[in-house]
Amino acid sequence: MARESSLFTDFLNELGVKHTADFSNTQFENMNFKSLFGFSRLLSSYSIPNSAFKIEKINELLKVPVPFMAQKSSSFVIVTGIKDRDNNPTVTWKSQSGVESASAEDFLKGCSGVILQAYPDEKSIEPDYNRHHLLEMAGSAKSWILFLCGMVIFFWGFYDSGLYKNISTVLLTIVDLAGLGITWLLILKSLKVKSVAADNVCGVLQEHGCDHVLEDKASSFFGIFSWSEVGFAYFSVSIAAMLIFPKLIGAMTLINACCLPFTIWSIWYQKFKIKTWCTLCVITQCLLWCQFLCYLLGGWWSTVFPIQPAIIPLGCAYAGAMLSINAVCEFIKKRI
Repeated sequence: MARESSLFTDFLNELGVKHTADFSNTQFENMNFKSLFGFSRLLSSYSIPNSAFKIEKINELLKVPVPFMAQKSSSFVIVTGIKDRDNNPTVTWKSQSGVESASAEDFLKGCSGVILQAYPDEKSIEPDYNRHHLLEMAGSAKSWILFLCGMVIFFWGFYDSGLYKNISTVLLTIVDLAGLGITWLLILKSLKVKSVAADNVCGVLQEHGCDHVLEDKASSFFGIFSWSEVGFAYFSVSIAAMLIFPKLIGAMTLINACCLPFTIWSIWYQKFKIKTWCTLCVITQCLLWCQFLCYLLGGWWSTVFPIQPAIIPLGCAYAGAMLSINAVCEFIKKRI
């Protein structure tokens, strides 16, 4: 699967040059000179003619066709637009932080003045593009095949276990799937992996609230497991048990009830202790209460007592999943 775009691949996209994300990102990461000269050499390897020149005045800047690269402060940006309205020219550029804009005067003040202009033609293309594109498609195909296999297994289990016959178990399945998605976004945030979806959701209640909460010492269970790992393990085992061992729903009802005091503590801690809201965390707490209502309204509390001995291996499954997810996350953290 293609990795996240880099400044170089963004520039290639603006130029309309054929390339693959993995190869081009690797070329950018291994660029010997982190300078406009380094970008120039890299563009030349893609058969993209380019030249660098210096601008010092606004009227010179207005004559330069976009896109082009410039050095602003200690970083590089891609200028994507220059507009002159009512004698007030503005510049729009793209950096690793996102899209920004400012007056042409302010832009030039923070710019070195040296820009890199590229002139792609019919010969401009990534070296050995066809082979890289084929490998990229094969990687995407593997991801889609894996997804398809997962969907087949899920729907077969959903049908074979008879979950579709009861509205409460249908709703429980939906809640578990939502919980998997939300806690997965929490794991990405805890690993500091950039995710547009996670950032968009986290900004609903409070900007950067999730980051602040996840950095707090209380965001982990005895400093060993992050609550995001605990949540992902909980929802993944819950949905697996529903699909494979639906008769364990009484034990799952009891385990869900044991989780509810944590939800109250979590909301209290965010409200009164750190005074910061983590949207993803709040959604997770709401989903646990949605589960409780599904169990309650579905009449599953009548199956809780006497407590089934199967609650022991079910508890071991939760613990095993949590340990496995934690091991994977620790492995990833050491390599980021």
